[in-house]
Amino acid sequence: MTSSITNSTSSQSAAAAAPELNPKSTQSKPQSAPTAPATDTVQLSKIAQAALAALKEVTETPAQTAKEAVAGDLQAKRLLAKETAAKQAR
Repeated sequence: MTSSITNSTSSQSAAAAAPELNPKSTQSKPQSAPTAPATDTVQLSKIAQAALAALKEVTETPAQTAKEAVAGDLQAKRLLAKETAAKQAR
């Protein structure tokens, strides 16, 4: 049950029968240097900036407020003073 290949041109004829690729499609086009993706910038109005800052202050954790107070943030210091006074009044 052993078979041997006696004609070595059969593999060559199969390759020759394959359709030829367009030589232009196999050539690589010169590529330009990659460019950074386009980015849009947004300018917020003073009112929008204030609203965003207020939102950040409202959602701030007590630990973050304490850390900011230690770093010298006056608003955080006032908030901690109000919270301390409210606790003592209870």
